[in-house]
Amino acid sequence: MRHKHGYRKLSRTSSHRKALLKNMAIALIEREKIETTVPKAKELSRYIEKLITVSREPDLNTHRFVFASLQDKEATKKIINEIAPKYVGRNGGYTSIIKTRIRRGDATPMAFISLV
Repeated sequence: MRHKHGYRKLSRTSSHRKALLKNMAIALIEREKIETTVPKAKELSRYIEKLITVSREPDLNTHRFVFASLQDKEATKKIINEIAPKYVGRNGGYTSIIKTRIRRGDATPMAFISLV
């Protein structure tokens, strides 16, 4: 049973799951809106909101933490210099998930996740 289990495994190994979230976070930062499955969107929301919360106070340790999580220089610069300053007065809730359709091939519920 999953009583109070902390995250979704998404049917992947831990390294695959980390790579998936990292790549989806980079795509969300670059494009500010992506379409994915609902469980992936919910996990990505948790992942990206932690990064934005840390990024609101820009200093060297913030750069190191965000770069360690993303491994992408351009995405790190964008989240710290452009995205995080917009949310300084906001306590969480930086992303929105909008359910869109059922995917035709496997009947998976899809959703758009975007930065608010």
